[in-house]
Amino acid sequence: MRILPLLLATTLSIVATGSFAQQATWDSATYNLHKFEQKIGKEKYVVTKSGGSTVYKVDFRFVDRGSAVPLKASIVLDAATKEPTNFTIKGKTSRMSVIDDSISIINNQVSIRKDSTSSSIALKPNSFPIAGYSPGTAQMLLIQYWKRHQRPKRISMLPDGQVQVMLDGMDTISLNNHKTVLERYNIAGLIWGNELVWTDREGHLYCLITNDAEGDKLEMMLEPYESLLPDFINKAAVYSMRLFASANSTNVASSKILYIMNGTVVDVVNNKTIPNATIVIENGKIKNITTAKFKLKEGTPVIDATGKTILPGLWDMHAHFEQGEWGPAYLAAGITTVRDCGNEFGYINAIQKAIDEGKGVGPHILKAGIIDGKGPEALGIIQADNVAEAKAAVQRYKGNGFDQIKIYSSMKPAVVKAVCEEAHRLNLSVTGHIPEGMRLQQGIDSGMDQVNHITYITDVMKLDRKTFAIDLKAGKTDSVLQFLKDHHIVVDPTLGVFELSLRSLKDDITLIEPNFSSIPLPLQELFKNTGMAPKKAEALKGYIRSIKEVVKAMFDRGIPIVAGTDMGMPGYSLYRELELYVQGGLTPMQALTTATITPARVMGKELKTGSLDIGKDADIIIVDANPLDNISNIRKVSTVIKNGKVYDPKKLHKMVGFTE
Repeated sequence: MRILPLLLATTLSIVATGSFAQQATWDSATYNLHKFEQKIGKEKYVVTKSGGSTVYKVDFRFVDRGSAVPLKASIVLDAATKEPTNFTIKGKTSRMSVIDDSISIINNQVSIRKDSTSSSIALKPNSFPIAGYSPGTAQMLLIQYWKRHQRPKRISMLPDGQVQVMLDGMDTISLNNHKTVLERYNIAGLIWGNELVWTDREGHLYCLITNDAEGDKLEMMLEPYESLLPDFINKAAVYSMRLFASANSTNVASSKILYIMNGTVVDVVNNKTIPNATIVIENGKIKNITTAKFKLKEGTPVIDATGKTILPGLWDMHAHFEQGEWGPAYLAAGITTVRDCGNEFGYINAIQKAIDEGKGVGPHILKAGIIDGKGPEALGIIQADNVAEAKAAVQRYKGNGFDQIKIYSSMKPAVVKAVCEEAHRLNLSVTGHIPEGMRLQQGIDSGMDQVNHITYITDVMKLDRKTFAIDLKAGKTDSVLQFLKDHHIVVDPTLGVFELSLRSLKDDITLIEPNFSSIPLPLQELFKNTGMAPKKAEALKGYIRSIKEVVKAMFDRGIPIVAGTDMGMPGYSLYRELELYVQGGLTPMQALTTATITPARVMGKELKTGSLDIGKDADIIIVDANPLDNISNIRKVSTVIKNGKVYDPKKLHKMVGFTE
């Protein structure tokens, strides 16, 4: 990671309009909480003094798609030394996660309670009680603590873990001609990767851009400065991607010509392999694929792929690029292209621009612009409740280089049709959810071209109410499959999402992800608590089994299947998606097509990418075993090439906190 010297930091001038009410006192403060830029709640703190202590009482609450997420915390500092003495936190940190912890520090002893478990440890130097991304007030006090303690390299978190605070630069914000100089920090260890935090020079919090306990990006903005949030979001994308801009890891990374020799090439178009083949790459393109033997000039850049398998770079067709760390994580897994299925408008534009201009590291990004309806469960700020709003939203996305429109769950049926008509007029396809109040057939009849998530399809099939399995022999199920076929519908099933969320919490999670112990600790904490009670999970095993069979039935009908993860465990979840397809009956070659040539075709990119063919982009992965023998061999990616540039997966993973 690169820390910019303050004297070299770029000054950011953000000019905004609107009412201005400068923060006059820091005895209390109110912050607006946002997801997809939509204001969803507030965090408030109030400072009181009592008996030699300074007490920060914090009330944190938001409502995410109709679900309340309330949290209360108390942080007590010694009034004289400003050292923390007590911390309590109770409530929810996302729609699906709860917390109930307390920390007490007396005479260099720390008493810890996590839920109903209590323990005691000796206080280590440079220790601070903090429980994660929320509340933001705790992060403000963490930065102040870091400054008072001579900016240590690491701070031990109580009850556990470590956190790093790094001063990254300074920005100047301007609101109604009033300028404020802010210090910009990276904080690593509270979530996966880096948070971006802005404070004034006294350490008072202005803006925090982080990820919540679901992995979704969340912003916290000091209320008087609310109008500046879009500018902070855009800059956060640039700053976060910059951390990884120098990532290349081999001698041949910048060579114009590269030879990959002696490997087995997988031809996903013609369903065959080419043993002992050589691929010639020139200027980022595949110039030749041959089995001819020839001598190379001394010094020619060569990758020896003897005993290895050469495949097209993989696609994740249901990504949400929520933070800069996703870029290296995707590439490390061999994913060279993603379809971002809904994000903040300015953020994803800035992320894509940074990658395309070489100022960040990540896959090619195809953007699906999300549009929701209005209502208590709406997501994001780009919403349409009538035809005029629908047309305006689609036009905005088209004008900013988006490839597709994504419909979300609160949109009115009549507006779905308007979105589809305008998208098709502008040569955009439409994917998404089937909104509340509609059925699959209605969404497709309204003009949808693609459907996210298998559940919208199984909802209209025949279900055994005892086993929750889909009756694949039923006439109703057959008619749904034929309807999808007749309407040329593309489906990204995201089976892995449902396997993970419906699993028994008593089951070993390595059955789903064998490399679980290598993912960063904050993600381990997130995923090991994802699932349900064993009895409920047991009752739904029939459903999990049958959705894999539905994917096989769709594939056999010629319905295009594209592999997507809806985030999941970064990069690894795409491997799991393909494994689930094979468990359902697809051959390994068929499964590989769902993450290579098929997505390229449905996104209109098949002449440029998606397979190993002369003239196409050199987006290539080299795997240490053959996935056609066992689809799980896809996990053994040893080399990744994007546009002819070579990356080492181990180094990429290390950059974003994975261990081998």
